[in-house]
Amino acid sequence: MNDSPGWASPGSPSPSDDRDGGAPRPAGEPDPAPGWSGNQPPAGQWSPPAAPGPGGFGPAGPTPGGPIPPQGPPPGWGGAPYGGWGRPAAPKPGVIPLRPLGVGEILDGAVSTLRAHWRTVLGITLTVSAFVQLTQILLQRFVLPRQPQINADASPSEQLEQLGESLRVSMISAAPATLLGLMATFVTTALLTFVVSRSVLGRPVSFSDVWRDARPRLLPLLGLTLLVPLIVVAIVTVGIVPGLLIGSGVGALLVFLGGLGAMLVTLWLTVRFSLSYSVLMLERQGVVASLRRSAKLVRGAWWRIFGILILTALLTIVVTMIVALPFGILAYAVDGDGISSLFSGGGEPIGWSFLIITGIGSVLASAIMYPISAGVAVLLYVDQRIRREALDLELARAAGVPGYGTAAPGDAIPGS
Repeated sequence: MNDSPGWASPGSPSPSDDRDGGAPRPAGEPDPAPGWSGNQPPAGQWSPPAAPGPGGFGPAGPTPGGPIPPQGPPPGWGGAPYGGWGRPAAPKPGVIPLRPLGVGEILDGAVSTLRAHWRTVLGITLTVSAFVQLTQILLQRFVLPRQPQINADASPSEQLEQLGESLRVSMISAAPATLLGLMATFVTTALLTFVVSRSVLGRPVSFSDVWRDARPRLLPLLGLTLLVPLIVVAIVTVGIVPGLLIGSGVGALLVFLGGLGAMLVTLWLTVRFSLSYSVLMLERQGVVASLRRSAKLVRGAWWRIFGILILTALLTIVVTMIVALPFGILAYAVDGDGISSLFSGGGEPIGWSFLIITGIGSVLASAIMYPISAGVAVLLYVDQRIRREALDLELARAAGVPGYGTAAPGDAIPGS
C-alpha cells in the first residue's frame, strides 16, 4: 500500500509496475478511484441534474406548492452556455492544474516554480553555478593546455599533425567540463526535484526541508548520474570500434554508420530514461528499478516527451544566449586580448577580466537554465502519472482540495 498520497512508497509497487496502461485488473482487486473525465467529475463536485422538463430541455419546473429549486449551475461547475453545464475546472493548489497537462502548462509550471520560490531556487542554482564556473576558470587559466596554433604556411602533413594535436587538447579540456556538468546536474536534480514537487501541492519551500528530503537519496542519485553516461560511452564504443579496427575506406564507412546508429540509440535511450531521476527521488526506487519504471511510463508517449525535451533544450539555449551574449560583448570590449588568445591559442594566457566577465554571464544563465530543465523533467513525470495512474486524484487529496477527501493521519508525502 502507499504510505503517501501521490507518490509510491519505498519498496512498494507502483500502479504501473505490474500492469501497463489498460491491462485487465486481477480478479478480486478493487478498482482505483475514477480518473478525471469530461463526463464524470470527482465525487463531491456535482450532483445529478434534475429530470428534464417538457420537450427534453432543462430541468423540470418546480412542484406545485413546493419550494422553488435554487437557480444557477451545480456546485463546482463553472458558468458555461446551455444552462451553465460544462467541464469543471481542474483544481490548482500549486503551479499546475491537477489534470493532464499541455506543453505550455508544463513550461509555465517550471517558470512559475522559479517565480514562486525564487529565493530557494536561485540560492541553490547560483551557488552551484558559481562553484562550477569558478573551478572551470581556474582550470582554464592554470591547468588545461593551450590550443596549439595551426600554421597556415606549414605543409599538409604538418597541418594534419597540428590538427590532431588540437583535437587531443580539446578532448583533454572537455573532460573537466563534462565532470563539472555532471556534478552540477547531480546537485540541482537532487534539490530542485523536491522544490517542484512541493510547488505542485502549493506547499511552502525552504532549503532545510528540501535538503532533509533529498539527503537520503543522494547516493542512489549519484549512481544513476554516473551510470547513464557510462551506458552512452558503451553504446558509442560498440558503434565505432569495429570500424576503427578494420581501418581503410571500409573501416571509415563502418565508423560513420556505427556512429550514426550509436547516436540514434543514445537518443532513444535518453528519452526512455528521462523520467528516471524523478522516479528515483520521489518514489525512492533503486537505480535499475528507476530506469525500468521510467521506460514503462514513457512507453506509448516517446514522441511527445521527445518533442517537449527538444523544445525545452531550445528554449534554454535561447535564454542562455540572451543572458550570456551581453557579457561576452562586454568582456571583449574590456579585454580584447582575452578573446584573441582564446581563438589563436599558443599565445598569452586568457585575461582575468575576460574570464571573470564571461564567467558571471555563464553563472546567471545557468541559474535560470537549471530550474527550467529540472522543472520540466519533474512535471513530465507528474503528467505521465496523471495520464496513466490518475495521480491527480491523490495529489488533490494530499493538497486538501475540497471534495477529494483528506490524507490519512501520519501520511508523509515525499517533497511535501
